Amino acid sequence: MITQIENSKEKEIVKETNLQHIAIIMDGNRRWAKLRNLPSAFGHKKGVDSLKATLRACKDFGIKYLTVYAFSTENWNRKQEEVDFLMDLLAQTIKNELAEMHENGVVINFIGDLTRLSKKLQEILANAVEVTKNNNGVHLQIAFNYGSRAEITNAVKRIIENGTKPEDVTEELISQNLYTANIPDPDLLIRTGGEIRVSNYLLWQIAYSELLIIPEFWPEFNKQTLSNALKEFHNRQRRYGK
Repeated sequence: MITQIENSKEKEIVKETNLQHIAIIMDGNRRWAKLRNLPSAFGHKKGVDSLKATLRACKDFGIKYLTVYAFSTENWNRKQEEVDFLMDLLAQTIKNELAEMHENGVVINFIGDLTRLSKKLQEILANAVEVTKNNNGVHLQIAFNYGSRAEITNAVKRIIENGTKPEDVTEELISQNLYTANIPDPDLLIRTGGEIRVSNYLLWQIAYSELLIIPEFWPEFNKQTLSNALKEFHNRQRRYGK
């Protein structure tokens, strides 16, 4: 009963503020592990648990869209061992969790340049998208090999290739050529781990998003953390430049 009451509070906030989309920079996996004298892999694995908890919380709170930053275009510069681990972790997570996510109505999509990934991994991701495409639950976008500047650059290239006249280029047209076409822009961007920057993430889409930087590392993020974020969002006044 207590859980139902708590969920109702968050649902009311989501409804009152018309909050549809939360984007998260999942930062701090490695620092969380280092503080515990553990290999980085443990932090990344614990981060998967946090994502699962957050996805369930979004469903409970009535949040329709969740976009998470899993692997940036700059992350290729990490040690090859860690890069390989992250690729394997994504593959195993999707394979292990797909049935449950499908059962819970999650719609899975991936944003970023997936062509650099192995053919096997591309097949796993494509299968997850295909299996869940007709669901009507939380829409989960996983940004993988993603960089916002590259996304915008590619959008402009597509517009030019389509022969669009300069006078016909609009903000809406650019939005429709981004990876997030037909998805509402984030209302709230959360970054864990205390770093105060957006790290080339959804630069176009977060033009009017509320930003929330929290000190907790991503492996510490849970349902209560998201609840606190919603309460903070509720206290904000969104003016859109007015």
